[in-house]
Amino acid sequence: MGRELTEDQRAIQESVRAMMTRFDDDYWMKKDRAHEFPWEFYNAFAEAGYLGLVMPPEYGGVGLGLTEGAIVLSEVVASGGGLSACTAVHVSIFGLTPVLKFGSEEMKQKYLPKVVSGELHVCFGVTEPDAGTDTTSITTMARRDGDHYVINGRKVWTSKAEQSQKCLLLARTTPLKDCKKKTDGMSLFLVDIQNPNVTIRPIPKMGREAVGSCEVFYDDLRVHESDMVGEEGRGFHYLLDGLNAERILVAWEATALGRVALKRAVNYANERKVFGRMIGQNQGVQFPLADSYAKLEAVQLMCEEAAWLYEQDLPCGDLANMAKYLATEWGFEACDRAVQTHGGYGYAAEYHVERYFRESRVWRIAPISQNLVLSYIAEKILGLPRSF
Repeated sequence: MGRELTEDQRAIQESVRAMMTRFDDDYWMKKDRAHEFPWEFYNAFAEAGYLGLVMPPEYGGVGLGLTEGAIVLSEVVASGGGLSACTAVHVSIFGLTPVLKFGSEEMKQKYLPKVVSGELHVCFGVTEPDAGTDTTSITTMARRDGDHYVINGRKVWTSKAEQSQKCLLLARTTPLKDCKKKTDGMSLFLVDIQNPNVTIRPIPKMGREAVGSCEVFYDDLRVHESDMVGEEGRGFHYLLDGLNAERILVAWEATALGRVALKRAVNYANERKVFGRMIGQNQGVQFPLADSYAKLEAVQLMCEEAAWLYEQDLPCGDLANMAKYLATEWGFEACDRAVQTHGGYGYAAEYHVERYFRESRVWRIAPISQNLVLSYIAEKILGLPRSF
């Protein structure tokens, strides 16, 4: 069901699917429990050239589009790798879009080929403890000092900070009180994160423990002006450029995780016998799974349409937000139902659905909460008054 894949897209899908057979559910369970970064997967992914999927050829990539990227990440998730797998490579594939679009040619030549090869790891530093989704309230400051900026502040939920050499960091270069608009006065920098002036502290969390999320403290970190992305004060606007793509990708990934959870639930329901009959014969088991299947098929169509609109440079914000909302709701619901179908075994790590359940929960919070998506729909689509 959905848009027919091209021959090239089908070849990409089959290639990723074949590669992911080397990294089964047990691999991801072990990495999750050991809190260990999946280097074997990351290196294989890089060697296969997938990190350069959407990067132009002049920087070592192959220059494909959002749909191809979504297909690749969906297959990575659907293999059982889930959020741990896609987070390990997400920023390397799509996170450097602000650099590609707005960075100097010198910056692009210096960094992008190394990202594509897997040699350079970059994380993303935006969220702060006291700002959360209200990005305009960030307090991390970058003060001009000759041909350098001196950065002080604190970021939170910086994924892959421990493995990264660079961080794409958002900081204020003009205090909020001195800005005409709240969205002004913020700048993007590519900063060295493995530096004596940077402190990284992992955050213990519910799921996706194979890829750490960290608090990062910046204390008088000096950054050369050549490592600013684009113009001073335009950082927030550069980030906005990629929001729709991010939400579309998350929607594809959440749908894929819901599908693999549903597949496990169906297999178990066809094998598990209780009171002399397969539990899959019981409508109390059948109906929730059938309901999830219908929902995931429907939202997949939305995901594909949103990606198509994005690639045609057509307005896609409405569909991107709705796809993200429904995919993360229904993907989580499918994972929850997979746990319930397994009964007590659903709580056991060896059946893997408990890991899917834990990982799927975060998508209802990040990269944007469900309530804020509903606020968008209410205001931008239904024409209701702004609620915040």
